[in-house]
Amino acid sequence: MSSLLSQIDDIKDSFVQDKVKAQRAGDFVALKNQYLGRKGKISTLFKKISDVPAQDRKGFGERINSLKQFISKEIEVLNNLDSKSKKKYSDNIDFSLPGSPFTKGRLHPLTIVTNEIKEIFNRIGFSTVKGPEIDTDFYNFEALNIPKDHPARDMQDTFYINSELLLRTHTSSTQIHHMEKNKPPLRIISPGRVYRNEDISVKSYCLFHQIEGLYVDKNVSFADLKSTLDYFAKMMFGQDVRVRFRPSFFPFTEPSAEMDIYWGLKTESDYKVTKGTGWLEILGCGMVDPNVFESVKFDSSKWRGYAFGMGIERIAMIKYGISDIRKFYDGNVKFLEQFKI
Repeated sequence: MSSLLSQIDDIKDSFVQDKVKAQRAGDFVALKNQYLGRKGKISTLFKKISDVPAQDRKGFGERINSLKQFISKEIEVLNNLDSKSKKKYSDNIDFSLPGSPFTKGRLHPLTIVTNEIKEIFNRIGFSTVKGPEIDTDFYNFEALNIPKDHPARDMQDTFYINSELLLRTHTSSTQIHHMEKNKPPLRIISPGRVYRNEDISVKSYCLFHQIEGLYVDKNVSFADLKSTLDYFAKMMFGQDVRVRFRPSFFPFTEPSAEMDIYWGLKTESDYKVTKGTGWLEILGCGMVDPNVFESVKFDSSKWRGYAFGMGIERIAMIKYGISDIRKFYDGNVKFLEQFKI
């Protein structure tokens, strides 16, 4: 008799555990069949009544009925909760409506523009190289003809990590790394992120992207530089694009120039972005200063070269008609979904 009573307690304990599993799986039919079915555990107990002494059968039967009622009520509660949950779910959803389409991932507009620029220059023989974003003062400044007391350092508000390391302020440092390890002739572009401690506005940001270009060979002239950049502008913006070069100053090139693209003056934002001129500067360029060649042990009497550095954000703004550079960084999905390859 005592062993049969312990079986009743064991079945009750096992039911409590199986109920939790059934709730997780959402399958209460299997639970009901396991305990209350014709071949379930409760039916098995009833069949054992005949093995109990006559004077104990009534008490044994009452214990089994009590367990059966307990399990029946528990399963009924589970079924009621499940039906209410399904009813609430169905009340909130119209299953006749079409499903939400899966959205496809898209490349960031800056990635799209970067890839397009790389392809344009790759077609005319420029290979792509990369340089470190954390660099030394030597590569970022001194090797580019910007000594520690040079006033040009004031043009670039630099993020210093310590007295020697810094976040690069331009991709021009990559050309020094490349020229140290390779001999001319050279024809490279180097895309990447650069950092400057600047005020954030509609056309400037503390983080932005550049592509540095470098061509070193014999008998290279400024005319070669202009024709290359003119070709780039036509490939990027179309044959009717308006371009202009303005004299400028960069410590690592001489002579130096800035290249502008005509943005236009059709809207109020056009006036704001271009300061009322209609033109937007997208890159600086010039002939490599002989002092830069000397820093990498190139014979400046034998080799000549030109270099340029363009802002990818500026080009993307012109290409897509975006008047605020901050839109590239605010993570607005609706903004990013507009750009397709």
